[in-house]
Amino acid sequence: MSSTESPSAPVESAEPPQAEAPVAPASVTAPVEPTGPSVERATVYSSAGSRADVAVSAHDFRRPGRLTETDLRRLRERHDEFARHLAARISLFLRMEFSLKVTSLATPSYRGLIDTFSEPTHVCLFRMEPLAGVGLLEIPPRLALTLIDRLLGGPGKPATTLRALTEIEIALLEDVARLVTDEWCGHWTLPTPLKSVIFGNERSGRFLRTAPGDTMMLALTLETALGEGVETLRLAVPYPMIEPAVKAVLPVRSRESARESRPAPSASSWRPIYEQVSVPLHAEWDAFTLSLRDLSELQIGDVLELPAGIVDRTRVALNAQTKFIATAGLEGTRVVVKLTQRLDSGDPSHAHP
Repeated sequence: MSSTESPSAPVESAEPPQAEAPVAPASVTAPVEPTGPSVERATVYSSAGSRADVAVSAHDFRRPGRLTETDLRRLRERHDEFARHLAARISLFLRMEFSLKVTSLATPSYRGLIDTFSEPTHVCLFRMEPLAGVGLLEIPPRLALTLIDRLLGGPGKPATTLRALTEIEIALLEDVARLVTDEWCGHWTLPTPLKSVIFGNERSGRFLRTAPGDTMMLALTLETALGEGVETLRLAVPYPMIEPAVKAVLPVRSRESARESRPAPSASSWRPIYEQVSVPLHAEWDAFTLSLRDLSELQIGDVLELPAGIVDRTRVALNAQTKFIATAGLEGTRVVVKLTQRLDSGDPSHAHP
């Protein structure tokens, strides 16, 4: 019995140090909190030694922001036009009023996009040849069943019960999906026209792996109205896939915006300081041309015969720019010119020889 009781004594003597052990982890983990995503402001020291409090936001270096707010606004304006054209095409196809309105254009990650898909749902997989990548067109089940009801000759009333689509219904729905993808491909401007190809359908986005989880997506959300039903249609493609088309569109929009925002030129007005500015003025004739041999043989006393009527074609140049045509003559003892024609800036004779 004495041998079994002896080990219990060291255990009891070790208990006091164990009570102090939890104190250390608390002091170690506390400094880690400021680096979390909840931090909104931080103190920054400049090279000059000044200190400033600045706002801090989390940044994922695997998904650099390639589109600014201005770029997204311009793309959304372009997609508003796309929504109007698509609504007209689908209305003609269904022979029933169908409206679309852009509710958002964002750049979520692929993983974040898939997590927002409803369950169950209907997802069409498509390509935009010759671009590399897979696009997603999500059609909620209620909207899908309403479209199918209309395609089969029904009134297009919202479905009351949700269920999985049959193979025949999926084939019918592809006709509408093809209208969406074809119109969207025609919406972009590239040297080679884009062609949409639908190659698959899924009933859930949970197991889709068409792109890495951190891939930046360009996601367009549209609000649809068919009859009494209002649903959401979503179209998304990997941004690296559509980037060539986006770059082809944004510079054009930038130039148009620059022209629209350029202030109108103000009317010129005379200022007193202009009165002291000297501008060289020359009156000259464009008489004839000489060869280098004839030019080298010219001597003082030679007489040069000028064309008849050349005095009526006197060129008056201001600051080396020909501005007027004039007639040269004599007034008393002075040689004068009378301005007879003003030259426009586009006139070829405006250039000073």
